[in-house]
Amino acid sequence: MPRLIQMYITQVIIGFGVSALFVGLLLWLNVANLWHLISTSNVGFVAVLMLWIFNGIVFAGVQFSIAIMRLSDDDTPGGGKRQTQMTPDLVPLTVPAENDSQTLLKKRLQR
Repeated sequence: MPRLIQMYITQVIIGFGVSALFVGLLLWLNVANLWHLISTSNVGFVAVLMLWIFNGIVFAGVQFSIAIMRLSDDDTPGGGKRQTQMTPDLVPLTVPAENDSQTLLKKRLQR
């Protein structure tokens, strides 16, 4: 079996294991009264199964993504040339302003 496929299967198993732990904690801590909803419903098993599978898909994807990103073999030095950043000089500007609010109101009403 190719190494990448073997790694994918391993990460999916880990992701679904984390999902089972997460769903177990959700039920044990009774988040949003979830334990009561599931235990008193006749389709509670289906709800738990769906919660586990959908969270398993998410956690498996995240687990595999992290594993892939950690595979990089980058031997080149990174970070650019370490040049100083050029910043422009600040120049003060004068802006004419009118203090008369009646004049401003008249100008706006004429538009």
